[in-house]
Amino acid sequence: MAFLYSSVGHAGASGYIAVMSLLGLLPAQIKPTALVLNVLVASITAWQFWRAGHFSWNLFWPFALLSIPFAFLGGYLTLPTHVFQIVIGIVLLLSATRFFVAPKGDTISHPPSRPVALATGAGLGLLAGLTGTGGGIFLTPVLLLKKWARTKTASAVSAVFILVNSVSGLLGSFTNARSLPQIALPLGVAALAGGVAGSYLGSRKFSQTLIKRMLAVVLVIAGLKLIFA
Repeated sequence: MAFLYSSVGHAGASGYIAVMSLLGLLPAQIKPTALVLNVLVASITAWQFWRAGHFSWNLFWPFALLSIPFAFLGGYLTLPTHVFQIVIGIVLLLSATRFFVAPKGDTISHPPSRPVALATGAGLGLLAGLTGTGGGIFLTPVLLLKKWARTKTASAVSAVFILVNSVSGLLGSFTNARSLPQIALPLGVAALAGGVAGSYLGSRKFSQTLIKRMLAVVLVIAGLKLIFA
């Protein structure tokens, strides 16, 4: 999961959550563990894409500014979110079809306005905290479908977005639970290994079209996970 997700600038939380759910871990273990793995893999992924020259600070900060406190709020809250997750899952599946059917083109139409970026970031940060993800699974499709960024720039911005929101969501979760699951350590070692390989290939070797195809796979996994959680 870490290899696949990090190759498109993500950290893998939705994939980790799916696997841990199948293995029968308790919900109280799954969310903080996924966030820990997200922090580890997002750190590597953000560094690789930044080193390759794909990161844009001007695009990143308006989305991140309000997402961080809202991710903390989402991480702190424990809400019955089944219907909400089904809706988000369907949206992700619809987004995936766009990248499977028409992955061609890698152009920018116009950058988002400051108010739109701030409001979008706040909403995605809250989603990130509530779902135990870093929010990149939502941000990347928005950036690409709205043509606000090219593929690898979107991956780089999403990687840093995931990092800051995962840290914020983890702090919110820890403030509530006051502990971290012991299973996070061995899973973290495995996720780091996959993240190093995937982020290197995604930032330097894979083509734009291949990244979009892989992103579609990631969105399908995440969407199905949310729907059938």
